[in-house]
Amino acid sequence: MTQDRRSVIKGLGLGAGAAVLAAGAQAQAQAPRGMPTNQRPLKGIDITNIVTATGLGLGVKTARGVLDVAAVERDRKIGLPTKAIDVINGRGNLEALGLLLANGAAAAPANRLIPEAQVRFGNIVENPGKIICVGLNYAAHAAEGGSPPPKEPILFNKFNTALNHHNGTIEISKETTVPPKWDYEAELVLIMGKTGRNIPEATALDWVYGYASGNDFTNRDLQRRSAQWMLGKTQDKSGPFGPWLVSADQVDVNNLDMKMIVNGEVRQDTNTRLMIFNCAQIIAYASKAFTLEAGDVIFTGTCEGVINGYPADKQVWLKPGDKMVTQIEKIGDLHVTLT
Repeated sequence: MTQDRRSVIKGLGLGAGAAVLAAGAQAQAQAPRGMPTNQRPLKGIDITNIVTATGLGLGVKTARGVLDVAAVERDRKIGLPTKAIDVINGRGNLEALGLLLANGAAAAPANRLIPEAQVRFGNIVENPGKIICVGLNYAAHAAEGGSPPPKEPILFNKFNTALNHHNGTIEISKETTVPPKWDYEAELVLIMGKTGRNIPEATALDWVYGYASGNDFTNRDLQRRSAQWMLGKTQDKSGPFGPWLVSADQVDVNNLDMKMIVNGEVRQDTNTRLMIFNCAQIIAYASKAFTLEAGDVIFTGTCEGVINGYPADKQVWLKPGDKMVTQIEKIGDLHVTLT
């Protein structure tokens, strides 16, 4: 065992369990390289940012609860990453974090573990360079709106003021557009883990850090005011995703069941294999036009079942008090409430 490894273990205070946890770290070391700092990414990890009395910090899901990693770093000062973006970018002492999480987080301090039901979730990415969205990416969704399937991905954007999180609220009662045609859109969200341009489709998924459940919440009235969709798509807090950013190694992104549930009723129900342009194709297409950076957010498109696709006499738009749940297999349930 190297001196550096001994220092890590000593800082973690692992004592007699050090050998087992060091073996766990060695296993992590077998993962392929590729993070911006050339550190090896941790596999099998679900991360988020949590809100505590000291501010926003990294939280990791474990079998024992949600580990407040930022608090552990304040306690022990061993260089742990303290925000989700640090893990995405490969910053901080990832080996020490791997040791803390090994064997069901056996080495994690009990006083820094929070029951998931008590966690206050924050925005997973606080200031992404880009929030990219894909329109009409399921054939049935294009058809319900009277559009042919696109021949190339339709890209638009949201801004950082649209960011939102699990258990977040959207204050639609403050908006003044009439009629208030608020609509849901269940979507798979991906977060880039590496920076690149002209990324080959064959290897594009290797550039993804992880995936989350999202909702491209939309004001249809504003969306229709011009040929550009921006006004209706980038309202404040209209881009929630979470609760977790699930590392890419844990899912087959091309075969995930996805639902939107509104006030307990299933409104959308699909599988990601039905995307017109899959995640790899979206990444390859976008990166031909501009650089994709680690931390960039991509909403990959919604399926049929949106209110906008109903016959006019059946369109009952969302209102304050409505609760939306985006449910994606193996990734998690994103809850958002309108106020």
